[in-house]
Amino acid sequence: MAKNLIGIDLGGTTTKMAFLNQQGEVLEKWRILTDVSDNGSHIVENIVKSIRQHIEDSGKTPADFIGIGMGTPGTVDRENGTVSEAYNLNWAATQPVRQQIQEGLGLPFDLDNDANVASLGEYWKGAGSLEEDVVFVTLGTGVGGGVIANGKLLHGVNGGAGEIGHIAVQPDGYLCTCGKRGCLETYASATGIVRVAADMAKTFNGTSRLAELEQTDEKITSKLIFYLADNGDILANQVVDRICFYLGLALSAIGNTLNPASIVIGGGVSNAGNTLLQPTTKYFQENAFPSIRDTTKLKLAELGNDAGVIGAASMALQFR
Repeated sequence: MAKNLIGIDLGGTTTKMAFLNQQGEVLEKWRILTDVSDNGSHIVENIVKSIRQHIEDSGKTPADFIGIGMGTPGTVDRENGTVSEAYNLNWAATQPVRQQIQEGLGLPFDLDNDANVASLGEYWKGAGSLEEDVVFVTLGTGVGGGVIANGKLLHGVNGGAGEIGHIAVQPDGYLCTCGKRGCLETYASATGIVRVAADMAKTFNGTSRLAELEQTDEKITSKLIFYLADNGDILANQVVDRICFYLGLALSAIGNTLNPASIVIGGGVSNAGNTLLQPTTKYFQENAFPSIRDTTKLKLAELGNDAGVIGAASMALQFR
């Protein structure tokens, strides 16, 4: 019988896991809470315990699986199988993740940065699955990315390829957690969009529900801003236009550098659909070199929350 794959998508709040077949179909998926207490020392043991339990419950043994892939936040040393600087997991120190999981489950294991892994998912089974040259951008709490050229994920000399969130789009702009100013992440992430709205509300004159909400203690979210924009709110539309300008500008720089067949936009913010895609495409085309404008297409991601586990499982195919 054909052996299956295991994918792990490790996040700061929840960890998603799945069994897949070699064609990339999800056979079973589940999630557990990510326990970041005690410097995140329970995270890997909880993953091992949960996978072992699900293997047993499905009447299988580890021998029925080819291997395991995982996407994780933080800085990944792929050669040594370690993760460091994953502050949302309380992993400040280097974690020997590969060693722990291989010892715990007795299966070959590989890991990569979570944005890269989500990119692999969309490349294998989603919006980029018909193309060899694709760039993926994830707009979530932060802004991440992955670059696939000639069918291979690019890592760069120090694993830093695809750090799309740190393309500068505004000289002397907002201070980013990376220490630079004006990074795309500070504008086009879910938190960045809320920040732009708060600033633009201060100088807005006119009637706007968003402007009214900014005066109260109401919790503003990027989802709410796109909802109000869809419903004709003037300020919300100005905020969305500003965000899409920055995003389109950054994506045009990527297009001019790499000329991929597609740039695929995913992450929670991409749920705004055409409200995000159409103005971003307009600004991309205004700033892209003519031959790029005519050949590189902007698309929305297709796999949603499953991109991470699907991409992670695809990494285990190398162990066949």
